[in-house]
Amino acid sequence: MDQPVTAPSRPRRPGRRDSRRRLAALAAVGLSLALAGTGCSGAGAGPTGRAAAATAGTNAPAASAVHGPLCDALPSGTEPGNPASLAAEPPETALQWLPVLTTFESAVRAAGMTAELHATSGVTILAPTDDAFAKQFSEDNLDELFIADKDKLRGLLREHLVAGSLSLSDLVAAGEVTTLAGTKIRVTGGGATARLADKADTVCADYRAADARIHLINRVLGSLPVTAGTGSHTH
Repeated sequence: MDQPVTAPSRPRRPGRRDSRRRLAALAAVGLSLALAGTGCSGAGAGPTGRAAAATAGTNAPAASAVHGPLCDALPSGTEPGNPASLAAEPPETALQWLPVLTTFESAVRAAGMTAELHATSGVTILAPTDDAFAKQFSEDNLDELFIADKDKLRGLLREHLVAGSLSLSDLVAAGEVTTLAGTKIRVTGGGATARLADKADTVCADYRAADARIHLINRVLGSLPVTAGTGSHTH
């Protein structure tokens, strides 16, 4: 890394359950922003990590604008994890910096699916927020998926991956995309948000990562049943 630029140390990642509780307030902020219909631009001037080294030298990644009602509650400006700082990162690393994706990022690791985020043609990641997972699954159900039923977990994650690095406008223009699970998803809307499969909405779209786009969504896709509110441990 070029001197004297020094990237901040990555914070210790909390446990999955603790992080979901800790992020409840953040999710609430995002919901209130959604009602207000606001948008944001996260083209920060002080990236971190690999992008920080690039700005000190040459070939700095282009500033990355993100759009949607939750964006204002996420890292921006010179904060670690701001959109510009993630543009050159591998997608699995970029996911780690987004504080409302702890469940999704943990699921990718638990399922051993990091390699599927490195398709030669790029990949589009439709990442449900922690709040979206809490609305879909009980903690008992999530524990079962993470520990005992990883084939089902991999199938669920593939419902959220699309071949090719597609921007929000690309998705809307296509009108329909096919996930790596083989499911066709209808895409409608435009502007700062889009609706997927008549079920989920983008809440902060167009994060760039190396050969990838990440769109945060507010519901879990796929056909697994809703189990939130059931079992011995509920959200």
